[in-house]
Amino acid sequence: DKTIEEELIARQEKSFTALYQCLLANADQYQSAGSDGSVWAVLGESGISVKSLVAVLSFFVLAGKSKVASGHQRVNSLCAASVYLLLLRIPGSIGNKVFHEVLLDTCLDLTRHCWPQDSEKKRKKDLKSSQTEGKRSKPQRKDSPQMEMEEEEEEEVEEEVHLSGQDLMRIRDAVALLVQSLLRLLQTFPLKDSPQTMIHCFQVPPGCICTPGSFHTVEPAGFDNITKLRSIPEMAFYGLQLLCSPKHGDQKESLRRVFHQLLYVILMMKKGNTGKPSLLVPSQTILATLALWHCYHECLRCADIQMVEKNEYRSHGAQAVGMLTSQMASEDYACFIKWLCNFSRSSKMVHRLFSVDVVMVLLEQPERRPEECRDPDLVCFLMHRFLIQNLLFARRMDESPTVQGHALNCLAQCLELPSLNATRAIHNLFLSRSDPTTQLLSTKENLALLLRRVKDSKTNVRKAALQALLGLLKHDVIPMSWENLQTLSERCRDPSVSVKKKALQCVGDLLSVKPECSVVQKAWLQGVVPAVADSETSVQDKALEALDQVLLSQVKPYSAGCHLDAGQRLMWDLLGLLCHECQNLSRYFSKAFTIWSKQNKFTPSFISNLISHTEADHAAGAWLLLSKVVSSSSRLPYGKILDAWDKMVRSKDVNATTCCHILCVMGDIAAHLNEETKERVVGRLISYVLCDCFCCCQAFLNQRCGELVSACESYLASIILTDNGAQNLDEELMVKHLHTLGVASLQCPAKVNKRTVLLVESVLTTHSEKLCQTELPASLPLSQFKANWLPTRVRAHGVITLGKLALQNEELAQKYLPVFARELEVGTEVSVRSNVVVIMCDLCVRYTNMVDHYIPNISACLRDKEAVIREQTLIMLTNLLQEEFVKWKGSLFFDFMVALVDPVPAIASLTEYCLLHLLLKKNPEMFSQHFIECIFHFNSYTKHKSYNKFSQSERERIHFSLKGQQYREKRFQIYCFLLEHFTDAQRFNITNKINQTILACFADEELPLDADGANILSETFNILSLKEFKLQTISSSAGAAAGEEAEEENMATMAKAVLQAAQKKVVSQVRKKAFIENTVPLIISLKNLLEQKRSPVLRDLMGYLQVTMQDYRNEVKEIFSGDEQLAAEMEFALKIAEKERATVEQVDNDSLAGDGKKAQVRAQCMCSSDCSFKTL
Repeated sequence: DKTIEEELIARQEKSFTALYQCLLANADQYQSAGSDGSVWAVLGESGISVKSLVAVLSFFVLAGKSKVASGHQRVNSLCAASVYLLLLRIPGSIGNKVFHEVLLDTCLDLTRHCWPQDSEKKRKKDLKSSQTEGKRSKPQRKDSPQMEMEEEEEEEVEEEVHLSGQDLMRIRDAVALLVQSLLRLLQTFPLKDSPQTMIHCFQVPPGCICTPGSFHTVEPAGFDNITKLRSIPEMAFYGLQLLCSPKHGDQKESLRRVFHQLLYVILMMKKGNTGKPSLLVPSQTILATLALWHCYHECLRCADIQMVEKNEYRSHGAQAVGMLTSQMASEDYACFIKWLCNFSRSSKMVHRLFSVDVVMVLLEQPERRPEECRDPDLVCFLMHRFLIQNLLFARRMDESPTVQGHALNCLAQCLELPSLNATRAIHNLFLSRSDPTTQLLSTKENLALLLRRVKDSKTNVRKAALQALLGLLKHDVIPMSWENLQTLSERCRDPSVSVKKKALQCVGDLLSVKPECSVVQKAWLQGVVPAVADSETSVQDKALEALDQVLLSQVKPYSAGCHLDAGQRLMWDLLGLLCHECQNLSRYFSKAFTIWSKQNKFTPSFISNLISHTEADHAAGAWLLLSKVVSSSSRLPYGKILDAWDKMVRSKDVNATTCCHILCVMGDIAAHLNEETKERVVGRLISYVLCDCFCCCQAFLNQRCGELVSACESYLASIILTDNGAQNLDEELMVKHLHTLGVASLQCPAKVNKRTVLLVESVLTTHSEKLCQTELPASLPLSQFKANWLPTRVRAHGVITLGKLALQNEELAQKYLPVFARELEVGTEVSVRSNVVVIMCDLCVRYTNMVDHYIPNISACLRDKEAVIREQTLIMLTNLLQEEFVKWKGSLFFDFMVALVDPVPAIASLTEYCLLHLLLKKNPEMFSQHFIECIFHFNSYTKHKSYNKFSQSERERIHFSLKGQQYREKRFQIYCFLLEHFTDAQRFNITNKINQTILACFADEELPLDADGANILSETFNILSLKEFKLQTISSSAGAAAGEEAEEENMATMAKAVLQAAQKKVVSQVRKKAFIENTVPLIISLKNLLEQKRSPVLRDLMGYLQVTMQDYRNEVKEIFSGDEQLAAEMEFALKIAEKERATVEQVDNDSLAGDGKKAQVRAQCMCSSDCSFKTL
């Protein structure tokens, strides 16, 4: 009736509220009088059908349930529901058929439907579209009605109407009226016979707790009268209390359901969306209401079990548990701690993680006194010591790295707590004072375990262990020994950037707490100074900032009567260590000054302040800083420096290190001095610093080292040239003379004569009575001379000595290099050949061009039968490549690739380290430049006009060949290694290059499709099918979390996800365009050619297409528009593959199927796949 509807709209909800008040007054009046059915009689006398009234009310109720309902419709709906609940409360409602279970459930749901809420589905849809945009489209699946319904709901969400502030106030008042009506109903109407309605009733109050309104702490008396409840949350809690009454069913079951619903509030989670909880702070109302029920244990246990794995929510949840336990009696508290101890050993990681958070909150509370607990068995659970030792410290050996790290972090925080018992408990774990036997052993084990955790494989565990170690050292729990401090300084060179930064922070914090401790000072220098040469810029900056703050900023003018403050004393102590005990850090320290000089940090006032300290007791440190600063500064007070120089050289206590620093300073300013000053300085140097040794230094070396050379020569002659030399041979003494001869000859090359060389050579050959002869057959290898009687160890040292002689004589090097190279080929003594590799690499540094011709001989040792020689060769060649004495020429790169698949895992791992961490950083394009040639080289294919054309001996070709099916696994191991370390740009470029240099050559028949050509083409298709060949931007999922560590959601991660989605879309479009334009035409040509020749490579081509087209399964016809037959074949193959994959997944998920049945199904799938390829 339009007229009645317009009238109701005009009066708004006044009609319903008037009816509600009349019914309520009438019902209360007759109920107090003790009569039944008066309301129903009045309705009957007025000619109003109860059934029609219920139908009208249901019409209004359903109208407000719609998402597009207006504010007026929602208010009328809530008011109509209130009238209906009030009718149910009146005795006789069952007899008059007012009760309708579905209508009642609908009325209860109105509190959720009518109050506007943020649409979770809409947010999910927006986030999903932003993260998955650019992915390949999936086929529409219309066989799921549930999915269609969800899509319709999402469309309806977007059409939700906007409600004004006045509408929201009216709706809130109507919700309050409905909740009041529900409370009145629960007071009189039993629900034990309607379990479904009972469940709906349990869901209403928790949803109303967070409804906007004022919160008040409710006293127990406040629940006696419904009209005294001043907010919807208070009504909700009273409703939960009413639901636990006996008239509504079993009280234990009702209480369990109440707690289950309250968990969503206590844990800050929304019902039905446990994965994405929303932050809600527990209110005093919740705690006061829970206090009425005295059922803390069940609630706390449920709260712990239902906690989610998010840092922020765990923290708030732990605070809520702490607030609840603070209201407990001591005996109940002890029982909860006992349960928490068992809970901390749960199989679920999030449970163990949350137990640590709860322990930290409980430790912040005052410790309970033992006399407060009457049960002696529970007294131990009251102590903070139990929480630390049995719950917190026990998690240090947890199987989860996340729990380990969190427990160690919390252990460090415990030392900062005000509780003396807590800190004493930690002292007892690491420092024993009572029992010198068993307890001391356990404390040592605890410390050893913590030191092992500092070197753990997981990054977060190492960082947490560093923090714990720092806390123990700061509070003197463990001794300030060099072993413990060295662990801290070593982590400053950790592979992980975050761990390095954490270690730098820890040593800095420790130095600020213990600035007077010399061991801490040394550890700080050993950790911070080398970090200035770190490959990561952020680590460099952090180290430079620390050095600047501790050293440079503390340089102030010196005055004899001025007292040095703590910062200045620390600076000069550190500089003193750099001058004496830590001289090995000099080159890192110099790099710091090189960086600072570019930042103009060294002002004239700074240098003047520094010069003033050259007269103090700590002058050594001042000269050290001056030696680093002077070379980087343009404006210097030369007069002050010369005055300081004169005063220093007059003193008698100048040590060698300080003297070197003074000489460095004078050398740097020498160019700015006049000739007279230069002569005076040089004269003073000669007369005072170096005395007469400067002029006769070389003469001294020639005399003393020449005597050593002569003595060694005489001894060698006595053994080699005498008939009874074999009887007089002392192997150890012979080795010492050879070593001494080699070292001494480097200092006095003029004293080495031809006889000396021939004697050393005779160690490697049979001795000759004609040692005066000048020519030896250098073309013959040393191992081909007549074997002599000297042991292999002596001969190995003879090679080293001969190499040292050659380092000082280019003619000797030119003479013996071919001999050494030949020895590597045919020699049989392992130690001799190993030393030959070392000598040839050393000669390469001195005579680079001369040795360059023999690099293939050295690299051939990467396939030597002896593992020690392969390892030695790998290390030496890596060093030469790093210093660029050797280039990536010829087959050297491919020899390294073969070393990647060495049968010894340690050598293969060392090769991978050398390539990735030492060589690839120097040449990032190295892998992509050689990739295509790897395909031809490892298959020994030489018919291509450009690739695999470098010279290679037959011996090398045989040793390094990976041709054939038996080496296929090794070849693809190399391919995968290279591809894994490509950038996406390199993957994209290499794909185009393969199209041009391999596929196009076969398509144009430039390369013959013979047996070798078929192998190359087949291998190329298999390489293109590798998962490592896919662009990482497309294959990686946006915003995926790594490992077990839970990442907090914030604006930065969301922005990153959006950026990745946009990047993925662009890259996907570019890749698709390149595939259609460059690859598809070649594939079509090759397919026709292979079909004509009936080549088995066709199977590999179709396999490659099947893998590639997984990303374009809905665009097959568009991509292969030039070949309809190929498009049809691909669609058929993709359908078959999809069915096989679905079958295998179904079998894997079927828990009833046995292993034999699974294997049988998989075999059938493989057979069907083979048949489909044969058909194609």
